[in-house]
Formats: sequence, structure tokens, C-alpha cells
Amino acid sequence: MSITAITERIGAIQSAIQELSTPAATSTAAATAAPATTFASGAGAADFGTVLNALSGAAPGGTTGGVTGSDIVAQAKTYLGVPYVFGGEDETGMDCSGLVQRVLADLGIDAPRVVQDQADIGVEVPSLDQAQPGDLIVTKGEGHIVIYAGDGKIIHAPRPGKDVQLVDNYLSPDEISTIRRVATAAEPAALLPGAVVPAAAAAPASTITQAELLTAMQSLFATQQTGLSSSLGLLTGALS
Repeated sequence: MSITAITERIGAIQSAIQELSTPAATSTAAATAAPATTFASGAGAADFGTVLNALSGAAPGGTTGGVTGSDIVAQAKTYLGVPYVFGGEDETGMDCSGLVQRVLADLGIDAPRVVQDQADIGVEVPSLDQAQPGDLIVTKGEGHIVIYAGDGKIIHAPRPGKDVQLVDNYLSPDEISTIRRVATAAEPAALLPGAVVPAAAAAPASTITQAELLTAMQSLFATQQTGLSSSLGLLTGALS
């Protein structure tokens, strides 16, 4: 086979590949504009990763980015059992504000050392019934600070002779000076109190059924059938 013939076949193959990719590229904006759990008529040309993310409820890229309140709670729980030490701020011992500073520092959030200064960070939450996991609750007089863990629980380093504990919240609204939200990312909707999540979005990726995958793939390629047929014809002719 001559070099000219080889070049012509390569050119035909490249043209076919370009034709295959063009329909998906032209509909990307429309596909990403639709809610993750909604398969609109124009979603057929969406990339397969977007379809799978929509089925599993994952955000594009797989992460919300930043630090959520749940991240703060999870990190605080790693210090459960650490003894109370006044002025302490590590796993050998810590006081209430030392715990808060250490947890936030572990997650890349710079926080001051003492309760009086921690009472001014983040954004104020209007009331206890609006508190979310990861919020900081400061007592009247700013003598103590705790981390709200959700479900009526708090994590704190109470006093000498005790250790870092997860306990029922004992603070009433009139005992609270301020509640501060320091999370740098919004909580996924599925984790917010009272959230109602569509079943398809709530299901983990590992539970996606074959039928759901088939439906997604049919939706993905439905609008590309004409272009795909002609492109495959070009490929077949080029390779014959």
C-alpha cells in the first residue's frame, strides 16, 4: 500500500472520529443545565459520567469541595476520649477551645485559640433549632464552647477530670450566647434535617441496577444514532 493511500485512510478515520464526537460536544451545555436527577429530552447526548452521577446523586466531580459540618463532626469524633487539660490543644490533652481550634486546623480552617475570640468567627446562626452539625455553640459569658453534632448531641471537652465526650446537648437557648457556623461548604441536601431526596438520587452508585444503566445508555445514545450510523459507515469504508 502506498504512503498516499495510507494517508487518505488516516484522514477518513480522523473525519469519522470527529463526526462521532461533534453531537456530544454541541449538547454539553444543555445537559449540564438540567438538574442532576432530571433526564430531560435533551439529555441524550450528555457524557456517560454525568448520567451515572445523576443516577447516584453525586455532584459533578464527585465532591462538594470545602469543609462541611459533617466533616467537622467526623474530625471531632477522632478526639473522643482525649483527657481534659487546661490550655491543651492536641491528642495528649485539650480544653474546650483547644478542641475546637485543633479540629478546625486539621481541616485547614484557621481559628483563634480562646472561646472569646472563637465566638466571633464564621456566621451567626439565629437559634438552636436552626443549628446544623459542625456549628459551634458558645455559652453565656463565653466560658465554654461545644461542637454541635446533630440529633441533639454535642462534642466537647467539659472540665478537669473528664475527657472529650459525645453527649446529649444540655444547653437551653437561654444559656447560649451565640451559635457560629464555620463550615466552608454547604451540606449535601441528603444530609440536611428534614430533607426529602428522590430515590434515584439517594441510592448509592453500587446499587444502580442493570435496568437503570441500560436506560441511561439508551438516553445517552438516542440522539446520536443517525450520526453514529454514518460515522461507522465511514470507518468501515476507510478500513476496507
